[in-house]
Amino acid sequence: MNITRSHRVAVLQALLVTFLWSTSFVLVKIGLNEIPALTFAGLRYSLAFLCLIPIALRAAARSGFQRLNRQDWLQLISLGFLFYAITQGSVFLSLEYLSAATISLMLNVSTILVALFGIIFLGEKPSRLQWLGVLLFIAGAAVYFLPVDIRKDESVGLIIVTAAVLANSISTVLGRNINRKQTIEPVLITTISMGIGASALIALGLPIQGVPTLKPIHWIIIAWLAVVNTAFAFTLWNRTQRVLTAVESSIINNTMLIQTAILAWIFLAESLDVQEIIGLIFAAVGA
Repeated sequence: MNITRSHRVAVLQALLVTFLWSTSFVLVKIGLNEIPALTFAGLRYSLAFLCLIPIALRAAARSGFQRLNRQDWLQLISLGFLFYAITQGSVFLSLEYLSAATISLMLNVSTILVALFGIIFLGEKPSRLQWLGVLLFIAGAAVYFLPVDIRKDESVGLIIVTAAVLANSISTVLGRNINRKQTIEPVLITTISMGIGASALIALGLPIQGVPTLKPIHWIIIAWLAVVNTAFAFTLWNRTQRVLTAVESSIINNTMLIQTAILAWIFLAESLDVQEIIGLIFAAVGA
């Protein structure tokens, strides 16, 4: 009974996180009008990292920060580069070329990769019902996206988001592997990996794109993204990965397709036709 209840709580918590992350697409799309992508991402995750440090220090005192071994550090550093620097940095960059809904859709391809990687590296085999749900979700995504009509100016965005898909798939499996052992506090996992990823983004963004002139509204957007959609959401996500398998986390994460499409329709005037709505319904049923 406790296992069933903890699983349901983890699912609900993960869905809350995906909603917050879906609103991020809208806020980032608005901010990118005047803030360079890599610098924007670096500021978001650096501020979130600073917010998490006091909490992480308390967690470190409880769990024994000094007991982290070499393998732990290698995995956390890898997670930082893959999940934050590459995945999130690529998403920010691709938003300059593609719609929020298109990027969210492309990220759904990671579900199949996560399922395969999970079988190979984690020994977590999805049930038949889960495979059916995954395939139905992908079918809904295909209905939403087809026919593919790629403009020349979108090809760069698709290349960038492909890198995000690969990095996201690997980092989902790596994150599950770290969290399921339950030897490191979720807030420590988030803080260390985020600090590494944020440092990489800032190191790339500032020399290449420079320091932007930010208005008060930009700081409000960055602060909200950093504190709520990042510091809080990513810590909660790591906590859910103690319970949910890699493929479960991935399919819940992919419900962002539905949420992002609706939010983009409401706030960014990105249209939804009948075919796209049918695709979203199939994807929702699959999830």
